[in-house]
Amino acid sequence: MINEKYRELLKGKSIIREQSEYAAALGKEIGYENVFDYSLGNPSVPVPPEYTRVLSKLLTEENPVSIHGYSPSLGITEVRSKVADSLNSRFGMKYDTRHIFMTSGAAGALAHALRCVTKPGDEVLTFAPFFPEYHQYVGQTGAALKVIPADTDTFQINFEALLDNLNPNVQAVLINTPNNPSGIVYSKDTILKLCSILRDKQEEYGHDIFLISDEPYREIVFGGEESVYISKFYDNCLSCYSFSKSLSLPGERIGYIAVNPKATEADIIAVICGQISRGIGHNCPASSVQLAVAEILEKTSDLTVYETNGELLYKALVRLGFQVVKPGGTFYIFPKALEEDAAAFCLKARKYNLILVPSDNFGVSGYFRMAYCIDTEKVLRSIEALERFVKAEYGPPLL
Repeated sequence: MINEKYRELLKGKSIIREQSEYAAALGKEIGYENVFDYSLGNPSVPVPPEYTRVLSKLLTEENPVSIHGYSPSLGITEVRSKVADSLNSRFGMKYDTRHIFMTSGAAGALAHALRCVTKPGDEVLTFAPFFPEYHQYVGQTGAALKVIPADTDTFQINFEALLDNLNPNVQAVLINTPNNPSGIVYSKDTILKLCSILRDKQEEYGHDIFLISDEPYREIVFGGEESVYISKFYDNCLSCYSFSKSLSLPGERIGYIAVNPKATEADIIAVICGQISRGIGHNCPASSVQLAVAEILEKTSDLTVYETNGELLYKALVRLGFQVVKPGGTFYIFPKALEEDAAAFCLKARKYNLILVPSDNFGVSGYFRMAYCIDTEKVLRSIEALERFVKAEYGPPLL
């Protein structure tokens, strides 16, 4: 008999994937070059050439048995050591090998981190707008996800709502900056205030509150913005990272958890994650990929196109009368739709070959997400389509 819990999940299919599948089908009809697909956050720039050279050398010159064999449960030891050294050098931390756990991307990191610090019946707080899969990452642990309403003026943290929702049952807070879907980078003041509140609440409640930092867009920040390394300011922090965006390697599924050395029981958290892997079958990321990324930890793909695309779209959206907070990073922008029903708005956009994602599943109603990790030439053509869409469906902007 099929497990009814998972059968029920079929009713909640990802709207992002639905829009992406629609875009692919439309592309077969009219040519994908004519589909302005802003649905999926799939990096559009190639991996750094250094990665290709390193991987090629590994595959052709190294012992194939070791390259393709199982890695240790916690990840290849030398890779973990190199990750720790890199983080220490970049952010002034004091990680050791024992504080790093290699994972299958940020999703794998979050799946382990949440299980490590919660139990069924606990609460995890996160901040709208948020990545919809957080419901699954948290729900599958038996804990409950509670969403803090958004401050739609800035998309920084709504601290009044946070204080209203903090209670002794909260064991973890899940944060994502730079943020998917808003593109906003939380300011240093925001981070410092959050950390101060959580430290006070730990003392008040008499138990740890872990801050789980979802950081796959850490390297994609635009001019003048500072992407704060949160573990520097909060001891009970688990940093969950992915190379999917920085190195354009989403299909390789490689990332890690970095456990703040000052965290409670920091020296055994990675080992506990190894035990969690035994139960969820999510262990031993590909050995060849671990070894390759370890050689280029401080390299990135050429990420400048994302800032170019974001600037073009932001200016066009403002000119067309949209309310939108300017992104400080990532490759997402999150404008307010021109009608209350964001799903209806995005459905109308399809007539103009514009594939947009309505905001309801991100915890905010009346907005839409554009993942602008596409060629700049296509962004420019999409702006023409956006102009036609707005004029035909909503009339000229009221400037």
